[in-house]
Amino acid sequence: MCRSIKTLRPPALPEEATEDEIRAAALQYVRKVSGFRAPAAHNREVFERAVDEIARATAELLDGLEVRGSAKAQAS
Repeated sequence: MCRSIKTLRPPALPEEATEDEIRAAALQYVRKVSGFRAPAAHNREVFERAVDEIARATAELLDGLEVRGSAKAQAS
């Protein structure tokens, strides 16, 4: 587990995660898995595509989670 990736759901965050926080976590994940902090020019496109896809999946996951005791769960 990459220690610089933080939990992006309540109660770890008082509010919903921002796009920037989600993208930063996706970037850290791709860096960890690929072993590249910054990809070479010939790998940049696939690296960025992976970050985009992981950020999208993360946003979808966070949007779908129901955390007991949260305002979102209580509104349901």
